[in-house]
Amino acid sequence: MPILVTGATGTVGSSLVRQLVDAGEKVRALTRYPGAIGRKPPAGVEVVYGDLGKPETLVDPLTGVERMHLIAMNGYGVLSTAEQIVALAERAGVRRLTHLGHNDPSKDDEHPLEKPNRLVQQAIERSGLEWTHVYPGEFMANTLDWAESVKSGRRVRAPFGGWNSAMIHEADIAAVIMTALLEDGHAGATYWPTGPEPVRRRDAVRLIGEAIGAEVTFDELTPEQAREEWQSVYPDEVIEWFLDMGADPESNAHVAPDFEQVTGRRGRTFAQWAADHADDFR
Repeated sequence: MPILVTGATGTVGSSLVRQLVDAGEKVRALTRYPGAIGRKPPAGVEVVYGDLGKPETLVDPLTGVERMHLIAMNGYGVLSTAEQIVALAERAGVRRLTHLGHNDPSKDDEHPLEKPNRLVQQAIERSGLEWTHVYPGEFMANTLDWAESVKSGRRVRAPFGGWNSAMIHEADIAAVIMTALLEDGHAGATYWPTGPEPVRRRDAVRLIGEAIGAEVTFDELTPEQAREEWQSVYPDEVIEWFLDMGADPESNAHVAPDFEQVTGRRGRTFAQWAADHADDFR
């Protein structure tokens, strides 16, 4: 039976699809934009349309599925239809579900997404499914926000050069999810995978420069300058949360053992990520 992957064209979802296919699994890739996967999907991948904001569009994609991966965020923000989707999955015969959240609502009451994330978590945990939550640390891929400024001027303008974060490669997040989908022993578990080492912002910029063979300058913004730049990008509560985090440069530096415990190997470093994505910054 195919494994249904929602968010199949996203940062983690696309990596999960590739890894599942490489493992010999059939994948049903659900996306609002089927054309984003290309005119000829990889062998073993069935591309289907579905919109998590419209649960009725998932009825056909869920047919014949026993395992599925659910993302907590969609094009409308935090998933508000989780209860309906989980109910549809149960009726369709889904047995095992992995859930990728962007924040663990039980660990950080100050996060602006805490309440909507909690509703998703509760809908899943009230079901009769074999569920596994995955709440990764900061994505290494977040630094792709710097790509245009690196390509155009070989510089990055950002606050908190000393901010230390145990960022994680998207392929490693996908590896944790794949393990929970394919192997027994993960039902009812919650994982918080991080990268293998914390990386400071200014060092991440340097490592990107090394990956592309060019010097990249880090221009550190003050919190006030950052607030002004972010006004057109993020809601006010998210901006203030970012700035509060930045005031403690070690608050996100903890390296969790979860990735290695689940997969049995060490995670990819930021230097490896930068090498993997060098073309995005050239």
